[in-house]
Amino acid sequence: MPAETAASVFPQLEALLPHVQKPIQYVGGELNSTVKPWESCDVRWALMYPDAYEVGLPNQGVMILYEVLNEQEGVLAERTYSVWPDLEALMREHRVPQFTVDSHRPVKAFDVFGLSFSTELGYTNMLAALDLAGIPLESADRTADDPVVVAGGHAAFNPEPIADFIDAAVIGDGEQAVLDITRIVREWKAEGRPGGRDELLLRLAKTGGVYVPRFYDVEYLPDGRIGRVVPNRSGVPWRVSKHTVMDLDEWPYPKQPLVPLAETVHERMSVEIFRGCTRGCRFCQAGMITRPVRERSITGIGEMVDKGLKATGFEEVGLLSLSSADHSEIGDIARGLADRYEDDKIGLSLPSTRVDAFNIDLANELTRNGRRSGLTFAPEGGSERIRKVINKMVSEDDLIRTVATAYGNGWRQVKLYFMCGLPTETDDDVLQIADMATRVIQKGREVSRANDIRCTVSIGGFVPKPHTPFQWAPQLSAEETDARLEKLRGKIRGDKKYGRSIGFRYHDGKPGIVEGLLSRGDRRVGAVIRAVYDDGGRFDGWREHFSYDRWMECADKALADFGVDVDWYTTRERTYEEVLPWDHLDSGLDKDWLWEDWQDALDETEVEDCRWTPCFDCGVCPAMDTQIQVGPTGKKLLPLTVKNTGRAPTASGHTH
Repeated sequence: MPAETAASVFPQLEALLPHVQKPIQYVGGELNSTVKPWESCDVRWALMYPDAYEVGLPNQGVMILYEVLNEQEGVLAERTYSVWPDLEALMREHRVPQFTVDSHRPVKAFDVFGLSFSTELGYTNMLAALDLAGIPLESADRTADDPVVVAGGHAAFNPEPIADFIDAAVIGDGEQAVLDITRIVREWKAEGRPGGRDELLLRLAKTGGVYVPRFYDVEYLPDGRIGRVVPNRSGVPWRVSKHTVMDLDEWPYPKQPLVPLAETVHERMSVEIFRGCTRGCRFCQAGMITRPVRERSITGIGEMVDKGLKATGFEEVGLLSLSSADHSEIGDIARGLADRYEDDKIGLSLPSTRVDAFNIDLANELTRNGRRSGLTFAPEGGSERIRKVINKMVSEDDLIRTVATAYGNGWRQVKLYFMCGLPTETDDDVLQIADMATRVIQKGREVSRANDIRCTVSIGGFVPKPHTPFQWAPQLSAEETDARLEKLRGKIRGDKKYGRSIGFRYHDGKPGIVEGLLSRGDRRVGAVIRAVYDDGGRFDGWREHFSYDRWMECADKALADFGVDVDWYTTRERTYEEVLPWDHLDSGLDKDWLWEDWQDALDETEVEDCRWTPCFDCGVCPAMDTQIQVGPTGKKLLPLTVKNTGRAPTASGHTH
């Protein structure tokens, strides 16, 4: 296991910083960051969001775990992010290892190296970090002197493509899981590390809540499909289950949100107002894997906002969840917060609003103290038919009515988000997006009696994800995606009357194919990730660093030995009988229910939200021994007096 002492590498690092872009992102010392004495702790975590500081620092998941761990006696957690290629080259040249930003200790010195993946495109960055840290890339080559590498986050619900590189994966909520892992590591160390690394991993696997890939063998059929996945050790469970935190009010994190030193993608304090979603959009992995719905109480939210603003001095509060306007008390929350912070001009924001959950009172409360920026709605599908397929129950008339209200109340800009490449989609389904945008502009001009109305159409490529009804669906090829979007662009541009008022943003189909390969891949895809990394692949989520050709060339070579190719993983439809790479990881959803929902999609049958209607037997509540937790609580946001937040005091002790 890693050393009991670890010196800071800052002296060596400092000499390199004048030669790189944005050196501020590597120096640490952010407001509310925590540095605990190394010697006084017996379990030490390095937490990573495998992307640049500006994307990684605001990540709620890492921020929450950082705080949960650092609150524990004898436990410390520090953060590390991906270094840009300019610094990576210098670190290799001058032998400076991957370091944490909190105290600049080498990542290799920690007991556990935890990575949070919201997207699969961070896999090459993980390999870069392991390599820079001096940790062997393959789990099989690590010794007791290396940290245990644990993956979490939404992408960890199918960790098979990175099975060779990680020691373990945790699926679901991390708050309790990291404390369980900490306890096991602590006991094993206290006993003198019996049985070495293998014994530690076995103890983790036996809990039933930590997946250790090395204890499972994958058998393949002659045609390339998986035959079965079997444990190869006694005491290791056949299926590993997800973690679900039930009472969010018991976990009011982050209490002291980090305030970044460099510019980041979100300059605001965020509070998660509920977890889970039962709207049942069939494309949405996040909604499926985070069931059931668990609301934070209105008073709990009020306390978190109050403490967070005092601790940070931010001027905007983001109310986060998968569908924030669905909180049973969202109106009271928005009104209460707007009242409370009226004098401080604290703005409120929702990430995006469902068309059918939007009302102008809510919108006015959200913008009362802040800026009135554009409104974002996500119809997802251009035609009524395709919205039935994906179970996004929003009619075009609903959308036009909502938009009319917004434009009539002084908004000037609306952004609409759609997907291209959805199952059963045709050119016509996508071309109807242009008609919808035209109606929006038309209505906007009519109700506002102004011509400066804007509507931006933003389109993402659809990628089928594990643990969703679309996990069996074929993915649209990059060429077909591009051709379809080209037709749509032509239609919007050709509209002399309204085209100029419609902005059009889209991603080409290529990154979606790579994401599709990684999201539904199995262990054989690990060879592709390794080859791409060896060829210089980094920051695949960034357009300027992403190379489709590199991925395809590496995949052709790496997969040739197995008799499968990229199309086999992406554009091929799966059958009911096929064993999927993630079937032994239990998200709580019943596979037969998912299959029935897939059949309903093909029949264009809609399904209601089970929060307000009878249960549909998706399996989560009985499988996880959980239940939907929604209000209303009948309470109001307390205290009701308008009060001044003040600026953040510098706390005493070891907090910066």
